[in-house]
Amino acid sequence: MPETLTATGPAPTTLAAYASCFTEAFPDWRNADLALIGLDEWRGSTIGPPAPSRHGANEVRQRFYQLQKGTGAVRLVDLGNLRPGLTLEDTYQRLREIIGALLEESTVPVLLGGSHDLDYGQFLAYEAQDRPISFAVVDARPDMAEPGPATSPEDSHLRRLLVHEPNFVFSLAHLAHQQYLTPPEVLVALEKLHFETMSVGEVRADRRQAEPLVRQADFMSVDIAALRWQDAPGYYPANPFGLGNEEATQLCWYAGHNEQLSSIGLYGYRADVDPNGLAAATLATMLWYFMEGFYHRRPETGFGTFRFLTYTVVLPGNPDKLVFYKSRRADKWWMEVERLGDNAVKRVVPCTYEDYMNASQGDLPQRWIRLQALLG
Repeated sequence: MPETLTATGPAPTTLAAYASCFTEAFPDWRNADLALIGLDEWRGSTIGPPAPSRHGANEVRQRFYQLQKGTGAVRLVDLGNLRPGLTLEDTYQRLREIIGALLEESTVPVLLGGSHDLDYGQFLAYEAQDRPISFAVVDARPDMAEPGPATSPEDSHLRRLLVHEPNFVFSLAHLAHQQYLTPPEVLVALEKLHFETMSVGEVRADRRQAEPLVRQADFMSVDIAALRWQDAPGYYPANPFGLGNEEATQLCWYAGHNEQLSSIGLYGYRADVDPNGLAAATLATMLWYFMEGFYHRRPETGFGTFRFLTYTVVLPGNPDKLVFYKSRRADKWWMEVERLGDNAVKRVVPCTYEDYMNASQGDLPQRWIRLQALLG
């Protein structure tokens, strides 16, 4: 990473004064909370690499390190930019190893730049955890194209995640898809798999409904193409519709708050189509909100204890009751889901106040129905 990004006598209140960056000596990533990693791998992109004159991750860093420090001690390391492997598959494996090592030390990797298919390497790092995982994807369309000679990895990476063997995916939440860009059969396929989706219109109408979906995720990947061009002119081809910068930063705030989430990737930024640095500033602010949310984390454990209000809703059928929990500290709800016929298989999952109200009126929440299918 260029020393000029942090070696210009930073103001003592800015993030540049608190980040430990890889210049001459490698920073102590084992004792860090967060680790930034820049990516410049575009071989999986549909339209090829951007112009080489500007490194996207460095452009975001330039804006990010100028921001003011927020809450918390800020134990942040910057590991620099990952060198791509000899092949694209080598890069995926490098990401798998690096992210896996960071996860073992409870250091949260923050990935900046490169094409969106790099979240496959991010995903592979979780295979070693030997448990079902959940993840959230923010993108203008679900990248579920059939692999083939005419299909780029960027267009098919989500399918590759879902068909990976061994299969360790428990749930997926896809946020901010645009209906006119998404083949109907893709949404039907995701629904048949009992995964949740929210269109860009639904997120913008009430972004709070996205919070439980992000709160259930072990990792999140964001494609900058999910944002409208006016707010983030850092991708190609341009799209005048999408999330605004406020919705995007809110989703990152939710992700930071989620004590279960252990990595995040912000992908797809092309500095060569961002002449005024507006998209870099948007991504830097998204990163700031993620980090601020991280330092506001408060472990929500001990369901059924004094930390939570417990609501039991009696139902006329099977199941005959549903149990909900609400945090006394925050407006967060959870729902207890037992597998029908086997109450030993149970999960407490994030939900909304609307799920509780639906149950109170005698209707099973759609979230309960989906989880029932996943548990089965």
